Amino acid sequence: MATNLVRRNTKILVINPNSSKRMTHGLEHGLRCMELSQSTEIHTFTAPGDSPESINDGEDARTSTQVVIRELKATNLLSQYDAVLVACFSVHPLVGMLAEEDGEFGKLAVAGIFEASILTSLSLLRPNKKWGIVTTGKFWEEHLTEGVSRFLGTQAGERGSKFAGVETTGLNAGDFHGGLDPEVVRKKLEEATARLLDKGGVECVVMGCAGMAGLEEIIRSVAGQKYGPEDAKKVLVIDGVRAGVGLLEQMVRNKRAFQQTL
Repeated sequence: MATNLVRRNTKILVINPNSSKRMTHGLEHGLRCMELSQSTEIHTFTAPGDSPESINDGEDARTSTQVVIRELKATNLLSQYDAVLVACFSVHPLVGMLAEEDGEFGKLAVAGIFEASILTSLSLLRPNKKWGIVTTGKFWEEHLTEGVSRFLGTQAGERGSKFAGVETTGLNAGDFHGGLDPEVVRKKLEEATARLLDKGGVECVVMGCAGMAGLEEIIRSVAGQKYGPEDAKKVLVIDGVRAGVGLLEQMVRNKRAFQQTL
């Protein structure tokens, strides 16, 4: 007797393109706390050991792309999913490459946590307020600033009136989960957050590294010092991984709703 599929789950693969399983476990903790549809499944993938343990510059991003693509093709893993989130806060080459790949039911819905954070921040900002990024090493200041311009379609060097810029901690991704004394991490993150908030009117602070998951309290404490307890409550701290999963859930629904079916 033939059966018809009338309802199915949405399956999202979260890819950590570096080889740090410790960082993947940090992402998983935040994902377990999300309010999601009961029909949404989330799976994680950590890049093999020949990918960098921390992605600290453009060369690391390119190397991680090669390693992850090789593994995905060897395992045919993407064929099981509807959507993929690239959990590296950068203009990561994987995002564009995976958007051309097929999943279980046609082309994958794909996002990076960088792009998802931009879209989420802009959707949540009140009029005349700004958003900005707090991230890791110095390399990312120019990389992310240029990435924001390209993503929003503005000219190079033009931030737009809503973007307050990028402030860096001088750390790398691995430092946030056991690689460095927690007090040093806290101090560096507090200083970078303070510099961003000092620009005025910043109401969305994006955590510009997947490894920052779980450190929202540090950013909120600085907002309390700078803005006072009442105004600090209005500050939104954006976790790109959770923002990305929420975005992909909606992208999959929209593709099903608006895509022509045969």
